[in-house]
Amino acid sequence: MTSEHTVARSSLILERDRLRAQLAEEIQSPGQMTYGSQAAAASQVFEQQRDLALRERNLQHLAQVEDALARLDAGTFGMCTRCGNPIAPERLEAIPWAALCIDCQRLERRT
Repeated sequence: MTSEHTVARSSLILERDRLRAQLAEEIQSPGQMTYGSQAAAASQVFEQQRDLALRERNLQHLAQVEDALARLDAGTFGMCTRCGNPIAPERLEAIPWAALCIDCQRLERRT
């Protein structure tokens, strides 16, 4: 394993652990609503929806991190999963869970 892969593995494990810790925190459900304040009720619902959206984003990000760790184990880390070309080292340094080279990522965003 190259030193770049060792650094990437360390970064990925730290990110995985951070995401798992965030996901382990429970989302607070709104308490019993009273008829007193519609604004307070709306605020509670908004906060719960925001927390659920952030949780979903973290779940998706965790899957990307775990996929990158699996690619490291399989020996395919650093290769674009779409075209098979190498992913730029600068991209992997910035986003170690990147599965696509920059050109394929641009194509993905267009579709």
